Amino acid sequence: MVDIRVISIGALAGNPLWGERTGVRSGHATSTLIRSGDVTLLVDPGLPEQALVARLGERSGLTPELVTHVFLTSFHPDTHRGIGAFAGAEWLISLEEREGVGIPLVQQLKVAVDRGEKELAELLKHQIAVLHKCKVAPDELASGVDLFPLPGLTPGLTGVLIEEPELTTLVCGDAIATVEHLRKRMVLQSAASVPRARESFAEAIQIADVLVLGRDNSVVNPFDAGNIAGEV
Repeated sequence: MVDIRVISIGALAGNPLWGERTGVRSGHATSTLIRSGDVTLLVDPGLPEQALVARLGERSGLTPELVTHVFLTSFHPDTHRGIGAFAGAEWLISLEEREGVGIPLVQQLKVAVDRGEKELAELLKHQIAVLHKCKVAPDELASGVDLFPLPGLTPGLTGVLIEEPELTTLVCGDAIATVEHLRKRMVLQSAASVPRARESFAEAIQIADVLVLGRDNSVVNPFDAGNIAGEV
């Protein structure tokens, strides 16, 4: 049996579907806890460490040292702001995402150093250190818990698929950001590739009964999988 629960509901810094054109809050990803067998997996620890540890205790009764693995659906500060609280866990990310962000981060650091932008350089060094600690995730994270590629928003964005006898749940990451984006069948316009992001969106709503959204709660898939092909 797999246990799935949202630890912290995420938020976009600015949601254009609410009429927000700029960032009006601190963005952070939805954090989801998945337990299967000996694996206790936290997906996208987006809140700051102290806040996330408090939410973990409130929602699961667990302390950070009981989390065995952390998985990042994409590599963005909003998905891993609190990852340092889980220093004893194994940090994981997809191969495509790790390779896709590593070289650009190093290039950005070089530019920041050359320009004497010390604060930015320190931030980038921290990001590189986090990425360096992230190992390439296996296709199967635990029994019944598998990677599900959802490229588009970032080249290697990858969800987590939990298949149970009567229910399939997909932790989407930012492939589907909020319930408004889901209902309007819209992807984030910041996507590296909007066409690929739309394809991933379509695949997500075709496969899952329940969707854990990247910046929102878990929701029942409102679409009939048999009638959605090509509509996104």
